[in-house]
Amino acid sequence: MTDFHYSVDADGVAIITWDIPNKSMNVLSMEGIAELDQCIDKALGDEAVKGIVVTSGKDTFAGGMDLNIIAKMKDAAGDNPAQGLFDGLMSMHAILRKLERAGMDPKTNKGGKPVAAALPGTALGIGLELPLSCHRIFAADNPKAKIGLPEIKVGIFPGMGGTTRVSRMVGAMAAAPILLEGKMLDPKQAKGAGIIHEIVEPGELLAKAKEWVLGAKDADIVKPWDAKGWKMPGGAPYHPAGFMTFVGASAMVNGNTQGVYPAAKALLSAVYEGAMVPFDTALKIEARWFTHVLMNPSSSAMIRSLFINKEALEKGANRPEVADQTVKKVGVLGAGMMGAGIAYVSANAGIEVVLIDMKQEAADKGKAYSESLLDKGISRKKVTPEKKEQVLSRITATTDLDALKGCDLIVEAVFEDIGVKAEMTKKVEAIVGEDCIFASNTSTLPITELAKASVRPEQFIGIHFFSPVDKMLLVEIIKGKGTGDVAVAKALDYVRQIRKTPIVVNDARFFYANRCIIPYINEGVRMAAEGVDLPLIENAAKLLGFPLGPLQLIDETSIDLGVKIAKATKAAMGDAYPDEAVDEVVFWMYDQGRLGKKANAGFYDYDEKGKRGFLWEGFNAEFPVADAQPDLDEVQHRLMMAQVLEAVRALEEGVLEDIREGDVGAILGWGFAPWSGGPFSWLDIIGAGKAVEICDNLTATHGPRFETPKLLREMASSGETFYGRFGAGVDSKAA
Repeated sequence: MTDFHYSVDADGVAIITWDIPNKSMNVLSMEGIAELDQCIDKALGDEAVKGIVVTSGKDTFAGGMDLNIIAKMKDAAGDNPAQGLFDGLMSMHAILRKLERAGMDPKTNKGGKPVAAALPGTALGIGLELPLSCHRIFAADNPKAKIGLPEIKVGIFPGMGGTTRVSRMVGAMAAAPILLEGKMLDPKQAKGAGIIHEIVEPGELLAKAKEWVLGAKDADIVKPWDAKGWKMPGGAPYHPAGFMTFVGASAMVNGNTQGVYPAAKALLSAVYEGAMVPFDTALKIEARWFTHVLMNPSSSAMIRSLFINKEALEKGANRPEVADQTVKKVGVLGAGMMGAGIAYVSANAGIEVVLIDMKQEAADKGKAYSESLLDKGISRKKVTPEKKEQVLSRITATTDLDALKGCDLIVEAVFEDIGVKAEMTKKVEAIVGEDCIFASNTSTLPITELAKASVRPEQFIGIHFFSPVDKMLLVEIIKGKGTGDVAVAKALDYVRQIRKTPIVVNDARFFYANRCIIPYINEGVRMAAEGVDLPLIENAAKLLGFPLGPLQLIDETSIDLGVKIAKATKAAMGDAYPDEAVDEVVFWMYDQGRLGKKANAGFYDYDEKGKRGFLWEGFNAEFPVADAQPDLDEVQHRLMMAQVLEAVRALEEGVLEDIREGDVGAILGWGFAPWSGGPFSWLDIIGAGKAVEICDNLTATHGPRFETPKLLREMASSGETFYGRFGAGVDSKAA
């Protein structure tokens, strides 16, 4: 055995230890399932064994199921994948149910062997579902440990009994944060929620679990749902209280997911239907709904993008093969909101930071931003005063450029002006060492153009952060024409240090993310100018699973920024500029002083505290609502294709080299319909042929911006998919 190890101590307690070699955390594989089954059979079949303790040989218990396996389960299930998946799930349920029943008589519930789980640390997914099938769960007093069932976040739900057991342990209402939100708890919170039973000192964990096993009576090991007279906590669906719970839960799920996330609805269905039948039948219902979710292409796409591909990019899937480029000291030029945020995430990752601004007051204000975030963390008990002092001690706020000596990375975050940035580049390069990498945090200016001010263009690169820096997970790395491999590796290693997800793209106007975001906003504004009802535009986007409609998004990013980008783009493109209709609206809003959220007035109204209200009724006085309104599908197709076609064009043109980066970047960068797995996954779900049909219809009605890219039409003709053609890793390169 390699994953699970079996031993019996002198007191007759069988210890099943989960400890996968050469892995920092245990994850369950198909081989591991077979080994666990063998260990359980061995313990239950040995008369000398009085009870069982399931534990881990690591400082954590387990991180769940290997999602790479889940992603491949459908393909491995044969000609009838649904039946194959269901049968496989039921066999795993049988193993955990065997552990839970532990040899007890089915009629009397007597004669079973006590089973305890001893969790030294984090237990997630199947890493919690396995303990939930034990009779008592002991957790070490480890505040860093995370206990929970986060499957919903990657497009599935707890399908190894977690859904059925947790809902029956605490009731549907109390289970909602754990199951439907994927909330992760520390041991004390988990005990308070009724998920684990005891918290003990780490050094006493195994001893306390053994002590309980040796002292447990028959009544101690019968699960409530296996005892006579059991009733669902909070009421079953047909009980008055339970009825109201499920009505509320259904409304909440549909309100939060807009019906586009199949896993949340399936989970609630499994709980609702399972609560009305005996436990073993409820497990079958859970398995059927889990199979239903796994058969849905949305779930496969979410797992691939939000777990497999995201993890691959974070581990350096596209990193050049050069020596380690870990950042030791970073200089941040500009202490505004972006610079202050970059300084915070860098210092929080243990990197020494020099935060530069023209005035000391501004530099100090930038450092104070880190202090405010750390104070907020202290108030939420996520940061200690000692940690705060350590982080702040790493930030030197100054006006003195000489303080940048010794920096191995510079991140420039000054005003978006080529002249201003060029001046700073020259000044700083004269001070720092020749091996220092210089990065610009520009969101729109071409990196190749900015690099002209550098005496070392091979060491010049773009590192585009998203706002707010401390919350946004994506960082877009932009290679200029002269950018070398060391600069790319330095940027990737830095992003890994600050625990964010990188994508690497080639230089072009607006790079990748803004190239797709801006057309989304513009299409919404264009429809508003045409007289499409504003609520129809916004709700069409939300029904697609976008966190913000295009009008709310422009309010959040500020309308004056939109004006600035429009003017710069028009100056660069001349007669080819395509967005005059959009400018008419945006410039008018600007003239009205409705600059967005920051001015408490934009497409939406806001109260004096900045809380968003309803859409501004005054807009339609200037741009009246048309008598004839488009149907929902047309509005959604326009919003979706405005972004997706730019992603395809970026791939065609070589701006985007890897479709994995296109999908992950879209979801993390601007919240592109996470249920779809990203623009390329979405195209694979609907099929290239259907996409071409939609594009041709939109082009006929709304013009050439919706023209089908050559690559997409070619794939429709050949019947190919993006992931089928470009695959993953080196095969995903478009070139």
